[in-house]
Amino acid sequence: MEKCLGVISGANIENNFGALCVHRPVYMLPFAGRYRLIDFSLSNMVNQGIKTIAVFTGEKVRSTMDHLEDGKAWDLNRRFNGLFLFPPVSHDLSGRRRGEIPQYYLTKEFFEQAKEQYVFINHPNILAKVDLNLAFKHFRDTDADITLIYKKQQDPFGEYINTHKMNLAEDGSVINIGTNLGTEREFNMYLKMGFLKKEIFIKLVKEAIERGESDNLLETILINRDKYKINTYEFEGHTENIRNLKSFYDANMNLLKKDISRELFYRNGIILTKTKDEPSTLYTESSIVQNSLVANGCVIEGTVENSIIFRGVKIKKGAIVKNSIIMQKSEIQENAAVINSIMDKSGIVGEDVRIAGSMLMPFIVEKKQEIRKD
Repeated sequence: MEKCLGVISGANIENNFGALCVHRPVYMLPFAGRYRLIDFSLSNMVNQGIKTIAVFTGEKVRSTMDHLEDGKAWDLNRRFNGLFLFPPVSHDLSGRRRGEIPQYYLTKEFFEQAKEQYVFINHPNILAKVDLNLAFKHFRDTDADITLIYKKQQDPFGEYINTHKMNLAEDGSVINIGTNLGTEREFNMYLKMGFLKKEIFIKLVKEAIERGESDNLLETILINRDKYKINTYEFEGHTENIRNLKSFYDANMNLLKKDISRELFYRNGIILTKTKDEPSTLYTESSIVQNSLVANGCVIEGTVENSIIFRGVKIKKGAIVKNSIIMQKSEIQENAAVINSIMDKSGIVGEDVRIAGSMLMPFIVEKKQEIRKD
């Protein structure tokens, strides 16, 4: 995998997440008690031998810079390769165009000068511990120009409507990629990741700019699918496609299932993240905790059920937290209740306050928001 360059570029879908993404991109959403979504993409690449990774940050760059820093947590603070962050470049092209193609073009010298011969594109909002070494071997062995990765996704209840649906020929080649409308119980879900020969990648980007056919790399690939050998690789493991508030909530809740948690955190290497040294969580005699994921540095005096509790959270005596995501440094005071909710960082729910959403639409407490009875 040393011959492969990793590229992470997230789409601008912040509007689907309400108050959670006012000041951060989606890929920087806190996840699983102590991580960010981007940690899964970075870790999976690093654990399987990719040593140069480019992250196209989007406009909300501050939280990205703060979390990733120089890449030390992922062993990417290297002299000649490692982690490269690319904030948006102001230019006539980027002003007229909204997709990722203009940003790739405006940083084309980085790709041209990189020693790697191949490019791996990964969307950070899809969590899937793909064995990249096996996928890369398939890509090389079949002498493909492009290999796109998909999963046969069961969808009897239409939970994956509006995700990318891959239409395949009998030999596994791509006919087209459309939108899943829920008409089938099982469909081929494109995981927004794949391998390209670097010269093909650069050529596609330049041609897209010259012809003005598309600002989106996937659309550009599909427009030119008759010119190149494009095949597919099937991933059979668990995936989380985080595209809106409900899917984010569900992905966190799914971590309370042991088989899913073990696969996402341990398959093909552990998940790395920026370290923050804090003491172990304190559980007092009055605390009751059931089926929950609790990070370090917390003080639990109340009741916690079926919830994800981040670092440094305080849940006071008599407080109840159920089916909720409580982010870092938040506080639920005495006799308060938080049900089916998501609390952003440093939120406060005051004494005797009751807040509740639903499993379909969780209640949101914004970052540093304080809710009191009066």
